[in-house]
Formats: sequence, C-alpha cells, structure tokens
Amino acid sequence: MSTNSFLEYYLTLLGWIINNSIWNTLFASGIFALPLAAIIIEEWLTARGEGADEGNKGALALARIENRLFTAYVVIIFCCMPTINISLEHIKFDSTRSTACGVSVPEPSESGYATSFETLGDQSASVPIWWWMVHAISKGVSGAATASIPCSPNIREITMEVDTTRIEDPVLLQEVYDFTNDCYGLTRARLFNNRPTLNDKQAYDVKWIGSDYLLNTPGYYDSSYSKVPRQRWPWNESRDSGRARVANGAGYPTCKQWWSDSGVGLRDRLVQSVDPTLWTKLKSWITWSSTKEIEEATLRQLVSPEHQKKAMGTGEIFNSYGASGRPGALNTVGHGINNTVSNVGLFVDKAQFYPKMNAIRTALPMIQSFLIMALIISMPILMVISTYTLKTVFTVTFGLFTLHFLTFWWELARWLDSSLLTALYKNESWGSMMIDYSPIGLATDGTVQSQVMDFVNGAMFIVLPMFFFSVMAWAGYNVGNGLANMLDTGSKSAGGAAAKGADITKEAATAAVKTAATGKPM
Repeated sequence: MSTNSFLEYYLTLLGWIINNSIWNTLFASGIFALPLAAIIIEEWLTARGEGADEGNKGALALARIENRLFTAYVVIIFCCMPTINISLEHIKFDSTRSTACGVSVPEPSESGYATSFETLGDQSASVPIWWWMVHAISKGVSGAATASIPCSPNIREITMEVDTTRIEDPVLLQEVYDFTNDCYGLTRARLFNNRPTLNDKQAYDVKWIGSDYLLNTPGYYDSSYSKVPRQRWPWNESRDSGRARVANGAGYPTCKQWWSDSGVGLRDRLVQSVDPTLWTKLKSWITWSSTKEIEEATLRQLVSPEHQKKAMGTGEIFNSYGASGRPGALNTVGHGINNTVSNVGLFVDKAQFYPKMNAIRTALPMIQSFLIMALIISMPILMVISTYTLKTVFTVTFGLFTLHFLTFWWELARWLDSSLLTALYKNESWGSMMIDYSPIGLATDGTVQSQVMDFVNGAMFIVLPMFFFSVMAWAGYNVGNGLANMLDTGSKSAGGAAAKGADITKEAATAAVKTAATGKPM
C-alpha cells in the first residue's frame, strides 16, 4: 500500500485500525448476522407475495435465499473480514515522482508528523482482500496518470512564496531604510533636477533602490555616501576625510559600495537572506532570464515600501504595488480605457480570489485524506446496513477509486496553470512578470485575458474533480444497479427453473401413480 502525503500516510492506518475495531465489535456481538436473517425473511416475504402463476413458491424462495446468502458470504469474506496485515512499516510513502522531478521530500520520521506516527505505537491493522486490491489498483492508476504529466515547477506556489517573503533580520531591515534615506532619496532628487533623457527600460529601472542606472551612471550613487559610519567598510582617508572619525575605525562607504560590494554589500546580504530553496525554484523555472535579472527583480519586490511596511508590522498578507512604472501599460487611449474598466472589476475580485484559492489548494489534499479515512471507517457499517449487497460494494469501490484519483486532477490543473503562465510570460523578464503576476496587481496593468485566465485556472482545481465525481457517480450508480438487476434476474431465472422442475417432477409422479393404479400408461 502506498500513500501520497504524510497526512494520508497517517490517516490511512488510523482509518483501518478503527475499521477493524468496528468490525470486531459487530462480529463479536453477532450484529453482523442480522442482515443474513433479514435476507431470509425478505426473500420469503417476497416469494409469498408473488402471484399464483409463479409456480412452487417454496422452491422459488429457496433459490433466491441461496443466491442472496452466497453473495453475502462472499462480501463478508472478501470485503469485511480483515485479512492482510498492515502497519507503518507496510504503508509506504511514495516519493518516486517527486524524486524524478528533482523535489526533495523528507521521510515521515524526519517530518513534523514524526510524533503523530509515534502515538500509534506498535498498533497494526488488517485490510480485507478486496479493499487491499482496490487501494493498490486505484493508487497504481492514479500514480501512472500523474507520472505521465511532465515535470514542472508550481508557479502559483513560487509567486505566493515570493510575495510572502520578508526581511526577517531587523538590523538588515533597518539598513534598507537607512540606504533608502541616505542614498536613494537624495539621488532620485538629483535625478529629477538633472532631467536626463531616459528610455522606457531606464525609466522603469530608476524606480527602485538597486537601480543599475543610478549605480553605474557617474554623479549618482558614486557621489552619495552613508550618513553614519559602517563597520563593514574601514576608514579610507581619501574617501572619508572631513567626516567624523570613530574609535572602531568604521568608514563612510559610497552608496555604490554600500549596495554592490561583493560579500559585504547590501545587495549580497539581501540575496543571502532569502531562502535558498526559493532561488533554486526561481532559477529552475525562469530559464530564459539570467541569475542577476531574477535576483534583482525578486529583491525589487522584497525591498519595496509595501513589503517593508509589512515586515515591520502585521495585518496585511498580500501587497499592492500601487501605480505601475512599467512603460506601455496603456498603449492607446481606447485600449487603455477598455483594459482599465475591465480590470477594475477583475482586480476587486482578484484581491479576494488569490488568498481563497491559495487556501483551497492547500486544503484540498487534506480534505482528501480525511474523506478517505472516513470512508474506510464507514465500510463495516455500510456493508451490514446494505445486507452485504454487491451494489454497495461497487459503489464504495468507485468512491474510494474516485478519492484516490483526485490527486491526478489536481496535478493536472497545477501543470496546466503553470504551463499556461510560462507560455504567456516566457518572453517577458522576471521583473515584468513580478508586477503582472503579483497576487494583487495593478488594476490597469496586464490584459483582461490574462486575469480571466487566473480565475479559470484557479477554478479548475474545483471544476475538474467535481466533473469527475459526477461521471463516476453516474457510472457507479449504473454499474451497481446493473449488477443488482443481473443478480435479481439470475435469481428469478434460477427460481423459475426450480419451480418448473418441481412441477415436472410432480406431474411425473402423479402419472406414475395413476399408471400403477389402473395398469394403463398415462
């Protein structure tokens, strides 16, 4: 038996432990036999209510009872009686596909669920043969279907992770504030006074503190200095003369040194403050941009004023960039007005939609695991109440298969979402994508189609499984009914044949008696 998540790994065993306990209680108390008595009474009453044309009612009832009891015994043996032992050692956490896609998944004992697994102790459970086969087949089909989906990063998860990344070090955060005040504010004022001619790319670039234009153009960051001494830059007489000298030998770096010096510069320390796994995810996805472009676009988001405010306080979860500095947001007046009006409505819904969908996507596998556990626990009671009918067995079988197969639909929806986003933004820089694809973007930015695509892709995580549920419910209902009808038809045929056989025997016996009495053949 295999599972696809730590929670499912734990709840599957827990479900079978409780399942065994319920069945043992029903078996020890004799309740499991009540449906057998109900079958006999039901078929006897059914045969008794048949018309006179049905022939020998006793033979008819006997054939029906035999068929029903035989079916019930088969269901009890294969679907109710625990047979195959399982434990935490027998349930395997399947990480094959994650390994193939280069994703590291810890073992259950190395995860936060380790203490939960220990609470089960040495408890083990047993699984009926039929449900063990159903679990193996459904997981195998689901795994094969999922494995056919090409490996791709979860772009929604990456963008959410970028958006929720904060500068955790308060000293580093304060230094970002100092750099903004000492360098960026004064240099930007100087830029406005000089009024240089900037192209569209440069106009967008100068709107953040790590601007390449301000760093590499003489007269800007190379001519501005930190207002307080910094220990990482020793005193330099040619650079720092005329400024207050401190006992620890700290100097006053230029803004260019303060930002870009290797190892000690603010830029390198900000890069190091971001979780390395996030950089790995970004670089594995955005293969069409350089490492520098990826880092600078991400840092631009990280040090934005909205991000800094959220890092210093609480209350907000997702940031808003406000006015976009990207060129060409409104290419023509008509197109701009249409985009603005359409996107305003989408923007309002989008602000609520992203957090909801993020929570839903996180909760879906959890709900799946709990539903699987609930279905496993319910099996003994369902079998007893249904009087061990094959229709119930196949309905529950379809239900368990459907729950296991949901993993494939969610992976397919995630892959489609990521693939469409990659196709849509592949020719754009990561910086441009960061603004387009922030959870709350500018209402006038982007296209209506791209924002509608966000809603449609998000809805697929609900729509695809619901559609599959509907199809499987329809198929399961008809298959179950078909089996029930076949069983009923077969029992009627067997009962009718038995009744006819009894009538023929009766007629033959009567004829034999008359022949013996009269001496004449009848």
